[in-house]
Amino acid sequence: MAKAEDKPQDKVAASSPPSDDGSNTTEKPRDNEANESDIGPDLQHEDGAPTNDTDAASTHSINDDLTDLTKDLESVSIAPRLSVETLLAPTPIKRVAALLSAQKYSKIVILTGAGISCNAGIPDFRTPGSGLYDNLQKYHLPFPEAVFDLNFYKSNPAPFVHLASELWPGIKHSPTTTHSFIALLEKKGILLRNYTQNIDGLDILAGVSEEKTIECHGNFRTASCVSCKHAYDGDECKRIIVEDKRAPSCKKCGGHVKPDIVFFGEGLPAKFHKSLKRDMQNADLLIVMGTSLMVSPVNMIPDMARRDCPRVLFNRELAGSFLKRNGINTRRKSYDTSEKDIFQEGDCDESIRMLCKFWTGKRS
Repeated sequence: MAKAEDKPQDKVAASSPPSDDGSNTTEKPRDNEANESDIGPDLQHEDGAPTNDTDAASTHSINDDLTDLTKDLESVSIAPRLSVETLLAPTPIKRVAALLSAQKYSKIVILTGAGISCNAGIPDFRTPGSGLYDNLQKYHLPFPEAVFDLNFYKSNPAPFVHLASELWPGIKHSPTTTHSFIALLEKKGILLRNYTQNIDGLDILAGVSEEKTIECHGNFRTASCVSCKHAYDGDECKRIIVEDKRAPSCKKCGGHVKPDIVFFGEGLPAKFHKSLKRDMQNADLLIVMGTSLMVSPVNMIPDMARRDCPRVLFNRELAGSFLKRNGINTRRKSYDTSEKDIFQEGDCDESIRMLCKFWTGKRS
């Protein structure tokens, strides 16, 4: 208390000009000003202690007031300044984050293509120069798609076998941020279904359950004969293709065995046809990522969404029915402040990282 009472006196003394003999003098205050230098000495002993009980009670009251004021100030919540990152974030990202933060979407359908696996080191199919179909010259194929052609495989399985040995899931490639985002949606209980056109299995490796995942073009986990359809052990198929670099032979008919990925000339898995219509009737939010939407029948999935179901596209370019003559599809029922689909151009992983920064992710 002594130090606190001394401060007003020190302040006045420090501001007073020195006298001719070197001592400090104080000016007489105006009538309407408080003279702190007079008040301080009169109320204190030389050691700064209060002179009587009344003064002590008054000082205690002041301290209580200061304590209460400090508590009040500490309880005041001041909103943080918006970061440059927040101010510059794309509007589509903020709109999708708002949809997720609204906590009213609990039946989200995801549709993905090869674009979400590019950052894992797996090329997509059609990008000029870097796409898979542009880099198959070493196999001397009659046409690029022949590597996935059923009739071609029956006569010459070597190109696919060598390609599969390089791309087999879980050996050289790991899930990306986007794969992990899909797993997060399931963990939060808001993923209805994950439809993927990819055969790399990275969704499953990221933690998305097989129950929630429909691999539209098949997978590497199981295998069968291309001639008699007899099932073949998946692990054994992997060992022969990856290590021996040859096509396994069917133990029943001697035909070539391949992983159960869908080749041109084969139908899509039964699970796809069984689930699709019901899922799209129930979906309350559709998120499409990393696909050109050029392969039928999967490219028709966005058109099956209800008119009141928001449709979101994370992609390097507009695709499918998201693309209209004047840009974004505007012929859909309003579901937020706009009648447009939501499109965020660019790398899927970068878009998902930005989205997660704005999405609170809190659910009751």
